[in-house]
Amino acid sequence: MNTIAYLGPAGTFSEEAAIAYAAGETSYLPLASIPAVVTAIETGAADVGVLPIENLLEGSVNFTLDLLIHETALQISGEIVIPIRQYLVVREGMRLPDVKVLYAHPQSLGQCRRFIERVLPGVATVASLSNSAAPAEALADTRPAAAISTLRAAELTGATILARDIADSTGNVTRFIGLGRQDAPPSGDDKTSFCFAFTEDRSGTLVDALKELAAEQINMTKLESRPSRAVLGKYIFLVDINGHREEPHVARALERIAAQSGMFKVFGSYPRWK
Repeated sequence: MNTIAYLGPAGTFSEEAAIAYAAGETSYLPLASIPAVVTAIETGAADVGVLPIENLLEGSVNFTLDLLIHETALQISGEIVIPIRQYLVVREGMRLPDVKVLYAHPQSLGQCRRFIERVLPGVATVASLSNSAAPAEALADTRPAAAISTLRAAELTGATILARDIADSTGNVTRFIGLGRQDAPPSGDDKTSFCFAFTEDRSGTLVDALKELAAEQINMTKLESRPSRAVLGKYIFLVDINGHREEPHVARALERIAAQSGMFKVFGSYPRWK
């Protein structure tokens, strides 16, 4: 039986991603932080971890990126994309006009601003630590309280759903990665993630490196930068490309980029999410 570690508690979008990512008989290990998930895999307490890496509206999850760059040799072995659907939930028997208090994670409050302003004007809001904690706190409140919740958290707490898909953007999604001790073998439709940085700061260095991808007709699907943590104004570039690192044309391009770089690290090759 495989064990999947994820950023807990149960009822979060991370748990939904872990459940969707699982294959075969699986046990789940909710942990209190992203670094804890990484440590669980490194020490054998879990076989794989599922971590958020990118949200459609809010961009990259920098905590996950920095761990990949600086703190672990674990490899990305897969990815999964989860729709971020928000629900308004209450205790059984409550109606919308009864609500006086609203519990929600701060991100959810921001993502559901239009619904709150139009449907719950004047309702007091209380920040919760997670989307799974919010419904439990609302149900425990002696006042007529509601919560913004995931579907999974509503099911776990027995809360009643009053409204569905209440976020301002109903198409919001989060990409999660599967992290393990090795990446995936070639599938025929893969993605490779890597990072690099330069020792010398001069014009054209980044362009010269990226030309190696174009020379091998490799499609780059993502490019971003993170501070190096060593020198102010020095950055590490993170890249996603189509193709597996073991494919000859990809291997050639990566080898030439590594030769131009002062720091180079492949995070892994894995099947592309469709």
